[in-house]
Amino acid sequence: MRKLAIDRAVLLLAGTLNLTGVALSVTASSWWILLALFVSVNLIQSSLTGFCPAARLLTKTGMRSGKAF
Repeated sequence: MRKLAIDRAVLLLAGTLNLTGVALSVTASSWWILLALFVSVNLIQSSLTGFCPAARLLTKTGMRSGKAF
């Protein structure tokens, strides 16, 4: 199986965290929407600055670079 590139892993992580935050805000507590908000703001910040904290962390794990990061 081919290793996931960092850019795809970041998108997978962001989508999973957003979906989790929304699902938990509906089922558990409305405060979980803050998780989705945090991820969304981080995606906007990353697109404007080119700096992605998740990509930096995944780089340290030895993942291969992708086209975006």
